[in-house]
Amino acid sequence: MGSKGIPGKNKKMLLGKPLVQYTIDVALELFPPEIICLSTDDPDIKLIGQKNGLNIPSLREPEYSGDSASARSLIVNEIKKSNRIIKNVIYLQPTSPLRNKKNLEEAMTLYSDEIDMVVSVVHSKTNPYYNLYAEDQFKYLKPFSQSQVSNRQESPTFYQFNGAIYILNSECIQNKEIHEFSAIKKYVMTPFESVDIDEEFDWFLAEQILKQKNYGSMESMG
Repeated sequence: MGSKGIPGKNKKMLLGKPLVQYTIDVALELFPPEIICLSTDDPDIKLIGQKNGLNIPSLREPEYSGDSASARSLIVNEIKKSNRIIKNVIYLQPTSPLRNKKNLEEAMTLYSDEIDMVVSVVHSKTNPYYNLYAEDQFKYLKPFSQSQVSNRQESPTFYQFNGAIYILNSECIQNKEIHEFSAIKKYVMTPFESVDIDEEFDWFLAEQILKQKNYGSMESMG
């Protein structure tokens, strides 16, 4: 509820519907409402979920809300509260309105119980071997890595989590932090699908892409 970059972000209207509705819609395309958990500390979002047939018996506890709360602590708490045996969890953040059913279906085919996680990624524009710099003690920019290359083609390919899809092994997430996972598979999404709304520019970008009904053809041109 306490978004700092865009106040009330998850219930703010994006082209006629609340931001969180885009994620609810994708989840409901693939799963029955009784196994979808919408966790929120906002009564307005609880109402949105209930209007979609989701069972939300209570608001999220204060210790699992706010800037200091981690996604892992929230997920583990929801697993423990459930009365089901849960083998895996698909964690969908509401800040990825361009994630679609096809993305989720394709990511799910990569998952198996032998791995820790399938995570959606996008090709990274920044590269520690090529164009990533940090300031030294004198405030001069220095290469982040000592293993610099003269062009991007000479460097390994880097990916960054785009925040859209996390398919988690339930046992792993209850016993390890995500950064401790060792068996991780990637699901690559396009930059168009990977917009993660954190600030006003991201909102503007998502709005413009959604207005282009043929943005799938835009991807093939990019």
